[in-house]
Amino acid sequence: MKLTETVQTADFKSEKHVPSIHAEKADGVLKITSWVGEEIEHPNTLEHHIAWIKVFFKPEGAKFPIEVGSYEFSAHGEEELYTVPRVEVEVKTDKGGEVYALSYCNIHGLWENAIEC
Repeated sequence: MKLTETVQTADFKSEKHVPSIHAEKADGVLKITSWVGEEIEHPNTLEHHIAWIKVFFKPEGAKFPIEVGSYEFSAHGEEELYTVPRVEVEVKTDKGGEVYALSYCNIHGLWENAIEC
């Protein structure tokens, strides 16, 4: 089995593991926000948490997406502190394209989402 065959997808409004993506473009800057738990909150406990989110951008005409951010979350209940798996990144570009987000749950594995912008 290939790793890509283990990546799961769904609608983030019905599945708490799918990273949501919002992208706004203004004055040559693409602002990307991605998080897990927009509609259905993810528990984010020591036993069950989102460990990381990676964000990619594939400009129009490009062959491959480019990783524009990689974010690890490490506070999962220590001293009553819990990380909210939400990230923002800004990319300078005049091109449109596709934004991808990939997240990892320590129990339920890899999840992805993509939007055009």
